[in-house]
Amino acid sequence: MNFIKLLESLSDKEALTKKSSRRDSFSQMKSFGKNAALASIPFGLAATSSKAKAATNAMAAAAFQASSTDVLNFALTLEYLEQEFYQKGLNSGVISDDDMTVFETISKHEDAHVEFLLNFLQEDAVDKPTFDFTGGPGGLTLDPFGENGTDTATAYAQFMALAQGFEDTGVRAYKGQAGALASDDALLEYALQIHSVEARHASKVRRMRMEKGWIVQNNNTLPDAFAPIYAGEENTNQGDVELSGMFSDFGGDDALTAAFDEPLTMEEVLTIGGFFIES
Repeated sequence: MNFIKLLESLSDKEALTKKSSRRDSFSQMKSFGKNAALASIPFGLAATSSKAKAATNAMAAAAFQASSTDVLNFALTLEYLEQEFYQKGLNSGVISDDDMTVFETISKHEDAHVEFLLNFLQEDAVDKPTFDFTGGPGGLTLDPFGENGTDTATAYAQFMALAQGFEDTGVRAYKGQAGALASDDALLEYALQIHSVEARHASKVRRMRMEKGWIVQNNNTLPDAFAPIYAGEENTNQGDVELSGMFSDFGGDDALTAAFDEPLTMEEVLTIGGFFIES
């Protein structure tokens, strides 16, 4: 089955209720926004406006829309993407010697995540998609591995930016699907074990890029390029309690939003998922 069509089937609530969709339905991915910020990097991404409302509804939507198998296959596909991305990065020669150990470690973690999910899902596991990290399917022209003549410094800057984007979106994606696993303690525990490690990856890569380890508001050092990933992170309402303005002596709303991560819905991930997937 064409992977993009498979993703599209996930947005059909009726299809998700059919028994026949159990193996074929699954979901998404993540990517980025428009214009590359890293000076000359042309990043372009489909923007999606996920505000606080979408963020607070994410878990309920996940519980309604997807089965446990769908969610685990979503996680597997995300891990496939990260596994291949880091392996290609390690083989490319663009990673600096100082950073090699970090990415070798992250790569081994992704290998373990893929192996675990494959063994858990067995015959229900989806096939690995064909990825294109240039963003060609979405009309982008990235070169994070320096395969198309981009100089090493620029290619590595693109690689690092993509690494941050994939990790940050992965953390929000796992969070967004937690509601679908809430009725199965074991599966929820497994997902959270991976989720927390992905969060550690995200924090490490962010700091390597001279950013804070946590997300403040919906801001980042790549204007517009990562808008779909960080949309909704400016939310100041938690548990129906509006907290804005309550911490003026300790960083204000910047500190408040940094204290809470927001989930991404399936629709949000689906909207931007096609940028790095050929089939």
